Amino acid sequence: MKITVRQLADRLGLDFEGDGSVEITGVSSLDKAEPGDLVFYAQAKWRPQLEGTRAAAGILPVDESRDRVPLRAVLRAENPHLAFIRAIDLIVPARRPAPGIHPTACVSPTARLAGDVSVGAMSFIGDGADIGPGTVIFPLVSIYEGVRVGAACRLHSGVSLREDVRLGDRVILHNGVQIGGDGFGYIKGPDGTHLKIPQVGTVVIEDDVEIGANSTVDRAALGTTVIGRGTKIDNLVTVAHNVEVGENAILVAQVGIGGSSKIGRGAILSGQVGIPDHIEVGDGVIVAAKTGVTKNIPAGQMVAGIPHLDIRDWRKLWAVAPQLYDIVKDFKKVKVRVAELEAELAHLRADSTR
Repeated sequence: MKITVRQLADRLGLDFEGDGSVEITGVSSLDKAEPGDLVFYAQAKWRPQLEGTRAAAGILPVDESRDRVPLRAVLRAENPHLAFIRAIDLIVPARRPAPGIHPTACVSPTARLAGDVSVGAMSFIGDGADIGPGTVIFPLVSIYEGVRVGAACRLHSGVSLREDVRLGDRVILHNGVQIGGDGFGYIKGPDGTHLKIPQVGTVVIEDDVEIGANSTVDRAALGTTVIGRGTKIDNLVTVAHNVEVGENAILVAQVGIGGSSKIGRGAILSGQVGIPDHIEVGDGVIVAAKTGVTKNIPAGQMVAGIPHLDIRDWRKLWAVAPQLYDIVKDFKKVKVRVAELEAELAHLRADSTR
C-alpha cells in the first residue's frame, strides 16, 4: 500500500518535516532500508545507521537532530517505536480473506455466523457455534459445538476449539493452537490402573489475547480455565486445567503451568519456566528463564533458579559458583591439616601424662 508522508502524519497525529509528498511503500530497519521505506530511530547507538540509511522517511524523537540524516522527510514522535508499529498497520495491513464460506468448508446449519465472517477451505464449524463479526477462520480450523467466538478474531490453520469454549473479541490464535482439550487428570484405581477424571468444565479466552503456534490451553475439570484480557502467549506453551491467568500477562515459549495455579496481572513468565499445580504467582511478578517455581510468589518479586530464589540471592549464588571447586579443594586441604594437628596434639597430651 502506498501512502504519503503527509497522509501518514495525519493518520498518526504526528508533526512532520521535509517533503510531505514522499510516498511510503514499505517498512524496514535502518540498515536494510530501501528507497520508499519508512524506518524509526530510538536509541543513540543506532545513530551511525540512521546517518547511512537509504530510507525515504523516518520516525524520530521530537528532539533528535537531523544533521547528516539523509531522510527526505521526518515524522516526530514521543515514542518512535510505538508510532512505527502503528504505521506498519497502515502501510502493510494484515491480509484478510474476503468474507464468505469456502465451498469445501463444513458449517452446521445451526451455527450462527455474522455476515462478514470468512471461513477457509475444509474448516469445520459445529452445531450451535456462534462466530462474531469480522472474524477470519483460515483453512483447516475445527470449531466444535457450542463454541462462542467474538468479533474480529483471527483463527489460523490447524486451530482447534473444543466444545463450549469461549473467545472474546480480537483474539488471535496462531497455527496449531488447541483450546479446550481435556486436562491431564487421573486417579489410580485399586488394581493400579489410571482412571480418567472427567473434564467437564470449559475455557474462557478474554478480549485481545494472542496465543502462539502449537500452544495448548486445557479445559477445566470443573469450572473454567481463564486467560485474562490482553495476555500474550508465545509458542509451545502449556496451560493446564483450571489455571487462571490475569490480565496483560506474558508467557514466553515452553512455559508450563500446572493445574489450578493462578498467574497474576502483568506477570511475566520467561522461557521454559515451570509452575507446578496449585501455585499462586502474584501481580507483576517476573520469573527468569528456566526457573523452577516451588512455592507461591508474592506480588512484585523477581525470581530465578531451581528451586526459585529472589533474583538478588540467585545472582549472589552464581557469582560465587565458579569459585566453588577451588573452595572445595582448599577445604579438603584444611581438613587434612586439621587431622594432622589433632594427631600431633594427641601425641603431646599422651607424652605429658607419662
